[in-house]
Amino acid sequence: MSIVLRFVDRDGFIQERFFGVVHVKDTIASTLKEDIFSILSRHNIRGQGYDSASNMRGEWNGLKALILDKCPYAYYVHCFAHRLQLALVASSKEVIHVDHFFTKLNSIINVVGASCKRNDQLKAAHASNIAHLLNIEELESGRSLNQIGSLQRPGDTRWSSHLKSISSLMRMFSATCEVLLNIIEDGTTPTHRGDTDAAYEVMTSFEFVFIMHLMRKVLEISNMLCQALQIQSQDILNAMHLVTSTKLLIQKLRDNGWDELVSTVKSFCEKVNISVPDFDAQYIARRGRARNQQDELTVGHHYKVDIFNAVIDSQLQELNNRFDDKSNGVNCSEFIP
Repeated sequence: MSIVLRFVDRDGFIQERFFGVVHVKDTIASTLKEDIFSILSRHNIRGQGYDSASNMRGEWNGLKALILDKCPYAYYVHCFAHRLQLALVASSKEVIHVDHFFTKLNSIINVVGASCKRNDQLKAAHASNIAHLLNIEELESGRSLNQIGSLQRPGDTRWSSHLKSISSLMRMFSATCEVLLNIIEDGTTPTHRGDTDAAYEVMTSFEFVFIMHLMRKVLEISNMLCQALQIQSQDILNAMHLVTSTKLLIQKLRDNGWDELVSTVKSFCEKVNISVPDFDAQYIARRGRARNQQDELTVGHHYKVDIFNAVIDSQLQELNNRFDDKSNGVNCSEFIP
């Protein structure tokens, strides 16, 4: 664990001073507290930034509580930049359909990116698709447009990685499907072919495509704030306005974005030959959940209430909890990531 002092000097410039590195045998709060005190025992503790991890935020046994018990004059400031990242990750875990989506997304990317051969096939298929779309004038040509890339893995601790992962899959959707079909046909083992077939079935389902589009819209809104919070010279007041505008945009998506999202998803499904369910038909839950569902629950109700509204509400709740009025006005020194 490295300990670094960050402060603003009398000229207004941010300075950092390295205190030292200490080996930690584990990351429980009591161990971290002792190791921090071993370095800072000869200095007064004035404050510490933290990222709301479980070993930091515990009300009684977290690192914050243990240090405040020893040094009651210390103050704590939640890292604003990391707070947003935690909110985005939390949104994928609170809504079970979204949690499953990211698990399946990882599985698809792992299957396709398992070898250089598959990556080459993916790029070749994507290049062929781009050429076809340019031929029929469904894509614009120009500098930096239609570049050949690869699928990106989402990571909970990497900025914007979930958005980049979803965007890369949407951009290479047809090419990815083509590679999966190739693996199903010429996979080396029955297990490999079976896993790939399962990944293909998931990827070509309407629910997967619907959540993919929904999460891209939500993450695109949050990403504007995410990028702004990483700017070293960000002004605290401007950042707080960005937080407010982000909440308003997400709320606007909830109030007025349903019809546009459904239309976009249906158009996408038509292009890639994925069947669109009847939204007025009765929704039948799978895996034994049917007996617990409400009577006359429609497919449209399921997608709008159980997924669309639930995802947006979880985002708004996380943002409100982590960017409440009390914490927003505490201190701006830890605003810099």
